Amino acid sequence: MRVPIPQPGFGTVGHEGESCTETVVRALEAGYRHVDTAQMYDNETAVGRALERADVPREEIFLATKVHPQNLAPEGVLETTEASLERLGVDAVDLLYVHWPTHAYEPTETLPAFDEVRERGLTRHVGVSNFTRELLEQADEILESPIVANQVEVHPRLQQRDLISYARDHDVATVAYCPLMKGDVTDVPELQAIAAAHDATPAQVTMAWFAGREDVVAIPKATGEHVEENLAGCDLELSADDLERIDSLERGERLVDPDEAPWN
Repeated sequence: MRVPIPQPGFGTVGHEGESCTETVVRALEAGYRHVDTAQMYDNETAVGRALERADVPREEIFLATKVHPQNLAPEGVLETTEASLERLGVDAVDLLYVHWPTHAYEPTETLPAFDEVRERGLTRHVGVSNFTRELLEQADEILESPIVANQVEVHPRLQQRDLISYARDHDVATVAYCPLMKGDVTDVPELQAIAAAHDATPAQVTMAWFAGREDVVAIPKATGEHVEENLAGCDLELSADDLERIDSLERGERLVDPDEAPWN
């Protein structure tokens, strides 16, 4: 992994308003040091309030946001990144992603704009999200900035092994969204069995599976006591047999359908 990205991160998709602020504060004070947001989530202001309110120094927090697909024309990248920083209340983010390679995305125009944003000091690193291997290869040829992360859907039933292997070989971290299958890990019999053997929950078992990897960083979303529950899972030690059972759960089951994306 080219850039150390704290494991796990805290996902904020679906969090809004004051409840978002309170939840992110809770996550930071519980020990999370990686917060993931996006222009599309419409919660950057709430996340920014949490950064200000939490008793955690800004320099200890790895903060990531993503440029909306509609804003990926060159002028949109710069203008909306500046607006994101204002909403977040920071001078720079640690990681700025291309959210989806669609809509206004044009590689030879969009990606140089990300280089410019980085040169201006508005982001420390550049990443992409929902990129296939082919799109990663193309982006790597165009960008002057190193690609430090590709954020994609990864969970026990969608393990993305080929994509993750390619990313690892090119020193790109994979950041996993929907790592807990939108809560459905609770209903997976194999995870239930492993959890029972460890006096844990299926979510904690899944987080332990991610925590044992050096090439994938999970960013679960959570509310209430699940914030601490997920984090505690990263300290759970799984056996080789446990890991093999989880690896065997691959089904190619995708939970996020690009054709139903909210910008269409």
